[in-house]
Amino acid sequence: MARTLDELSHPIVQAPLAGGPSTPALTGAVCEAGGLGFLAAGYRDSTAVRSDIEELRSLTSRPFGLNLFAPPGPAADPVALDRYAEELSGEAERYGVELGAPRHDDDGWEAKLELAADERVPVLSVTFGCPERSVVERLHEREVEVWVTVTKPEEVRAAAAAGADALVLQGVEAGGHRGSFDDTAPGVLGLLALIEVVREAVEIPMVAAGGIATGRGVSAVLAAGARAAALGTAFMLAPEAGTSHAQREALRRGGPTRLTRAFTGKLARGIENRFLREHDATAPVGYPDVNHLTATIRSAARERDDADGFNLWAGQAHSLTRELPAGELVRLLTAEAG
Repeated sequence: MARTLDELSHPIVQAPLAGGPSTPALTGAVCEAGGLGFLAAGYRDSTAVRSDIEELRSLTSRPFGLNLFAPPGPAADPVALDRYAEELSGEAERYGVELGAPRHDDDGWEAKLELAADERVPVLSVTFGCPERSVVERLHEREVEVWVTVTKPEEVRAAAAAGADALVLQGVEAGGHRGSFDDTAPGVLGLLALIEVVREAVEIPMVAAGGIATGRGVSAVLAAGARAAALGTAFMLAPEAGTSHAQREALRRGGPTRLTRAFTGKLARGIENRFLREHDATAPVGYPDVNHLTATIRSAARERDDADGFNLWAGQAHSLTRELPAGELVRLLTAEAG
């Protein structure tokens, strides 16, 4: 179980960072430094993901992880979605684009599962849900470890029943999407509380994620019972990351973060900006429907370096993000943790 955690030189995991920041170069640098880097398969088709894996394997022979999004919950309410689309028509006009076409797809779940099995990736982590036990067993047959992201005790029990090798505990402090199975009832526990509760419930190895940016944070979650600390925002200013210029500048400036569904229809934490403030209150529950609806707006805003028009995912400790090469950051975090 979770043998990869035993092989790490440093108890540092680089979170997947789907949507742009994830690159083979970033993952490879973390792995080469003795941590565990993750490639993000989210929003990419299986052909592109296979290419990423091939590139990564040309950069490192060390273990790495691949992250998949579980199939989504129910589709967005069509009336609420139409109302939100009407509200966003002004945003589309602002950026000179048409609104995206909403659709309720599963991000190529089955094709990516097959890819993970075929490629025998060392670790497959799943976010937004829990794979069935038969899926976990199929991956185990290919010597693939399965880690499941959890945000509350009910999800922990489901992951344990499915045979998960490790649990990625995501506290509410974390940047980006909540990993909750049911977005209408997401987990809201802080990371340390979540670690304590889960440690009393199961003996599955835990990887702690959410609001960790320094060695002190790493040390705290290890002392609480986690086997490793997962950091996402902390790696977004690394030169190897594919973070957009506008988001890099937003991280440097800093600012308060909030949980919102405005960009994707799924609760996620990001730095406050104009789009979030103007549309948070009216955004419906509905991932990935809303994500497809806003895609053209967000893409146009990134191209313009307009940080007010797209999601600036970041955790609560983002002001502590350091601009260092990824491998150097892994080694520094470990040294700081003592």
